[in-house]
Amino acid sequence: MSEGRQEPNTVEYFLQDIEHHGRNERTAAAYERVLSDYEEFLADRFEKTPPEASYRDCMAWVHELRATHSESTVATYASYLNRFYSYLERVGHTDENPMTVVLEEMNESIESNPTRRDVTLPEMRSFVGEIRHPLHRAIVTTLLKTGIRAGELCNLDLIDLHIDHEAQTWQPRAHIAGRPDSLFIATEHTYGRESGGERRTASNKRKRETVVPIDEELKEVLIRWLAVRPETPASAPSAPATGPLFVGTADSWGERLTPDIVHHVVEGYARDRGWYRTGGGAAENVTPHYFRHFFTTHLRDRTGDRGIVQYLRGDVASDVIDTYTHNWGDRVRETYLEHIYSVTP
Repeated sequence: MSEGRQEPNTVEYFLQDIEHHGRNERTAAAYERVLSDYEEFLADRFEKTPPEASYRDCMAWVHELRATHSESTVATYASYLNRFYSYLERVGHTDENPMTVVLEEMNESIESNPTRRDVTLPEMRSFVGEIRHPLHRAIVTTLLKTGIRAGELCNLDLIDLHIDHEAQTWQPRAHIAGRPDSLFIATEHTYGRESGGERRTASNKRKRETVVPIDEELKEVLIRWLAVRPETPASAPSAPATGPLFVGTADSWGERLTPDIVHHVVEGYARDRGWYRTGGGAAENVTPHYFRHFFTTHLRDRTGDRGIVQYLRGDVASDVIDTYTHNWGDRVRETYLEHIYSVTP
């Protein structure tokens, strides 16, 4: 038995917390039952306490639940565990929430349901080919070729982009200074909080900072966008290049994009294509998140390397990275460039 067994009972603390927040007795009893069973599972199977559990331990628990419970019940229990770990992370009992990746993978399995709209690669190329506006083309192509979320795209600063081209007139951040043709996705941006000198309108939800390769196709699209990108105060020649990479070209001229704007842009083109209907759900409508699903599915099928795809998505823990060679950056880039699909018709 590990020394961690001597730690305070975090389950009891959490149950007290939800009681203070007004949860009714029935809900509190459900949390207590599920978390007590989970605590017993960890102790019996791995000799661990909840704060010591890893992503793999949580996945083992989910797999065991699936043997005796419906998918809807498993999803409910997983949400209980996710809230529990969010609490432990908030009060400092654990460094990270291991359920984050588990829920992402569970959501992916739901998104691969046969009822979800299935857009083929040739259809997606035709869709992208109809987008002429430089900003809109850059938004859609970046989402499709990197798998980043809409909020993460909005949070990109100029220094997060390093391209080997004269269009780059700024010094990229140190993380990618020696990695031309790369995007850096940070973790520190949080909705409503100041970061990089401005209050952010979106959160970066990934667990690890990520360097995503840029292939020639995306590079060309970004260069065309940079040629017409409105100048902002932060990106003026006399100021440090810390301004946003993507800014508005209409009502919000020169201002950082927001997730609402990105959704509006994608929705417009998807409607024209017949891929979006008011009242339609995730199974029918193509949204910015659909592009993340598209990226995940196609790149995973092409590479057969789930670990690298998880890394690029930003939802992989350090122990997964450690299973690969020390030269991780080159491995990701080589695999990505060899297998990433083209979205040019």
